[in-house]
Amino acid sequence: MSQIKLTPAQRKDHRAEAHHLNPVVMIGSEGLTDAVKKETDAALNAHGLIKIRVLSDDRAGRESIFYTLADELNAAPIQHIGKLLVLWRPMPPKEKKVSEDRMAGPRDVKVLKNSSRYGQRPEVKVLRVLGNQRLTPGGNVRRAKKPKQRSAKKSAQD
Repeated sequence: MSQIKLTPAQRKDHRAEAHHLNPVVMIGSEGLTDAVKKETDAALNAHGLIKIRVLSDDRAGRESIFYTLADELNAAPIQHIGKLLVLWRPMPPKEKKVSEDRMAGPRDVKVLKNSSRYGQRPEVKVLRVLGNQRLTPGGNVRRAKKPKQRSAKKSAQD
């Protein structure tokens, strides 16, 4: 795999976006292991733009880790400053898990109602709300309002 090539302007924008980020991957004394590569790949899939902290004092070693990760994970090297590395890769499109024929079904809602005996603790009641119902601010279940039907003659006159 090859690295993603970015223009200096794009790299500058990504550096600005990464400024406030915290490192999500730490590379310790073991160096670049398969577990580190796997974790970095997962972080790039989840976030797109990540910071990596390398705890080694060897600058040449950090530089090689930076470009090795970028090359093997098909990411763009954004910045290497001190012990921090910044990588970017476009996020993959998310798949929708919802089927098209899904309808609104019943759901259970917890409602806090005042006790019928005043001065007592409020009661937590679990109400089942169906697809054609709604919950009012008072905690009651009502049918959802349907739009008012208009006659064909009146709609033709408009």
